[in-house]
Parts: sequence; structure tokens; C-alpha cells
Amino acid sequence: MATVFTPAAIRRLEALFGVRATSSAGSSYRFEIASGDGRGAPVRRLALEIYGDVRIGKKRGNLVSVYTEAAHLQLHFCSGFVLSEDLGEATFVGEYRGKLSGLIVEKTAGCTLFANVDREILSGDFTQLSPEVMLSGVALSLTEPVLEAEKKSSRRRRTGSRRRGAAARP
Repeated sequence: MATVFTPAAIRRLEALFGVRATSSAGSSYRFEIASGDGRGAPVRRLALEIYGDVRIGKKRGNLVSVYTEAAHLQLHFCSGFVLSEDLGEATFVGEYRGKLSGLIVEKTAGCTLFANVDREILSGDFTQLSPEVMLSGVALSLTEPVLEAEKKSSRRRRTGSRRRGAAARP
């Protein structure tokens, strides 16, 4: 799995969220995000934790966790992320066998999770989908460039392994 959470990537996330990440254990980062002024506007808080290249079961990968007052969400094997300045959010994505999971974190301390979404709906005709399904397709369609880059990188790694005489990964 490619290195996703480089120091430059963390700086880009800091700029989007408007907060500094605290770091511990090398590739672990925590962002504490809050919104609202406490004078009529509700105050929302969340903590975003990013763990680059950690052991997840028998494999290694990137783990993204969100803690709110009411929920704890995790995205295992995060393969990339996309920032949207216009929307004020970061979309973290992972893919397994054509199914996507995306965790969206907003700079206003909101978050959304889409899990087990068929990848093919990202590039399909959104008008043919029900509104409930369309929402996940539109939201995750922003991640298509990241997913394509990961797919090409995986192909290169497998092709390079075959050239060196090693067995290809299943």
C-alpha cells in the first residue's frame, strides 16, 4: 500500500480544517475539530485520528478513525483522500473487490460514512439512481482520480514483481 499520509498531506489537511494536528508514534496524527460559537449555534466536536501504515490484522495499512460525542467510525485500509475546499471537507476512501467505503469529515465537525458502495455507480448515470443511492455515488465520485491512481500503482507493483520472478499477488 502506498504512503498516503505524508507530512505534506497532513499539512494540506491542517489547512483545510484550520487546526494543527498533534502527532505521536511517527505516523499517527490527531485533529480536534469544532464548530459553533456556543451562543445560539450548536457546538459540534469531533476528533479525527489517522494512523499510517499500522498493523490491521495480519496486514498493514492506513486507518482513519472519527470520534464524535455519539459515534466512533473507522475506515480500514484507506487508500487515499480528496480535499474539497469548496465543500470544506476531506473524503477518505478505501476499496476492496469493487466495493468502496468513504469517510467524509467536514471542517464544521460533521462526518458521513458510506460503506460497501458498488464502484460502478460512481461513473454511471446518477439520474437513474434512487435519491438514497445517488447521494453516495455523487459524494464518492470525487475520489475516482485517487482510486484510479491506486489501481495503476497496484498494477505496476504486480508487474514489477513478475519481472523479478516473484509470484504475483492474488
